[in-house]
Amino acid sequence: MDHTLTGILLFLADFIIHIDKHLVTLAGEYGLWLYGILFLIVFCETGLVVTPFLPGDSLLFAAGSLASIAGSSLDPNLLFLVFFTAAITGDNLNYLIGRTIGPKVFSYEKSRFFNPEHLVRTNGFFTRYGGKTIIIARFIPIVRTFTPFVAGIGAMPYSRFIGYSVSGALLWVALFCYSGYFFGQLPVVQENFKLLILGIILVSVMPPAIGYLKHRLPGK
Repeated sequence: MDHTLTGILLFLADFIIHIDKHLVTLAGEYGLWLYGILFLIVFCETGLVVTPFLPGDSLLFAAGSLASIAGSSLDPNLLFLVFFTAAITGDNLNYLIGRTIGPKVFSYEKSRFFNPEHLVRTNGFFTRYGGKTIIIARFIPIVRTFTPFVAGIGAMPYSRFIGYSVSGALLWVALFCYSGYFFGQLPVVQENFKLLILGIILVSVMPPAIGYLKHRLPGK
């Protein structure tokens, strides 16, 4: 692992853990352009299989929390619209890429930005949960990035995919964005914001982590 990649990973880790402070800084520097930055982050996290490491749940919650501060330039309803649009357009792009590239991607070698095992694991979700995978995956980091891609490869026709995609995006954005707006400025939340963000991340990654351990441990 070279120094550049290490630097990127350290920056991302710091950005996610201290996401509230970074968003305040970005809002001060870019003003309303922050909406575009937030759109781009969620769009890439959802629409590109090589960027599943970008913040999702924590970003929505922190942005909603920032919108609740008196004098904030962010509007919670506009944030909802921006995040929802980013999630849907990202899903559609990822689905289109999956349909275009096809099953041969499963044979790609692992690289620093792409792990074919994530595709195999996501395909297993489809086998187990069917169409509901699109909604369930919205709340599971990494899996939500690969789900529309696998759906595009052939697991689901577009007419069904878009319905599940819209439903999942509505639930995901509404839950985290408005939770941040209504609860983010409570003293107990502000005093423990870093722990809350880590908790959101931990809860989000538990399902795939448990599935991975069951797959790896002998006798499972």
